[in-house]
Amino acid sequence: MKNVFVRLEEYRPIASGAERGILKFLLEHPEDAVDLSIKQLAERSFTSASTVIRLCRKMGFDGYKEFHKALLCELAVRREADKEHQQEIQREDSLETIVQKVTYKNMLSLARSQKLLDVEVLKKCVRILDLAHNIVLFGMGASLLVARDAYLKFIRVKKNCLFGDDWHLQMIHAQNTTPGDVAIVISYSGMTREMVQCAQIVKENQTPIIAITRFEDSPLAKLADYNIYVASTELFFRSGAMSSRISQLNMIDILYAIYVNQNYEECIRRIRVTHVEKEGEERP
Repeated sequence: MKNVFVRLEEYRPIASGAERGILKFLLEHPEDAVDLSIKQLAERSFTSASTVIRLCRKMGFDGYKEFHKALLCELAVRREADKEHQQEIQREDSLETIVQKVTYKNMLSLARSQKLLDVEVLKKCVRILDLAHNIVLFGMGASLLVARDAYLKFIRVKKNCLFGDDWHLQMIHAQNTTPGDVAIVISYSGMTREMVQCAQIVKENQTPIIAITRFEDSPLAKLADYNIYVASTELFFRSGAMSSRISQLNMIDILYAIYVNQNYEECIRRIRVTHVEKEGEERP
């Protein structure tokens, strides 16, 4: 079942004027909305039935009927959810409460990001990764840690990767890309200046771009050939990436697992060859 509230929240920044009226009503009065026909919803949100249908389709539903069914199901789940866990961390929170909130936030981010995954996009991304001469990785700040994780994974199965710890080296890698390579650009906001600049250079070189970013019509998302979205489950102006980083790492894990699965025999052989033995450990 497609997650309605995630899609409503994520689509809102790029919605048209008429669509915003519908989104506002659905988000503020979901319990009322489930009792309305498409015509009644259009009237209550001061728009038209055709606009409602178009909005449903833009968010990935076949039409209003599928959207309405998904909304009913999600409201049922929502009623059972513990709202306390969804609150932001407060000054007066105890250690136990902070543990619960951070853990829940990470779990929520993973669950919501899973609902945003497009299987067809994943298939195309893995095919491009398989055919590429080099995987060129880009990231800044917390996203740099995700890029490094991807590098360590793919290099172990002898897939050529290019990764740099500083932006200047990443710029050089961007300038040297070719149509036979693939770039993975990681940026939660999709607006990090350095990452957008690298993506623009890569685009000029006609290199395919896979972006791992939040579901928004950002500069990076517009440049990318394929977008793998992570959900927005933390404050945009946050002190440090938390749940978004977990979701980005999960997307790398998914891409890597699919890649290994599709090249199973060779990848397993390389994993065994590159395994670093620890003292007292038996070789796999």
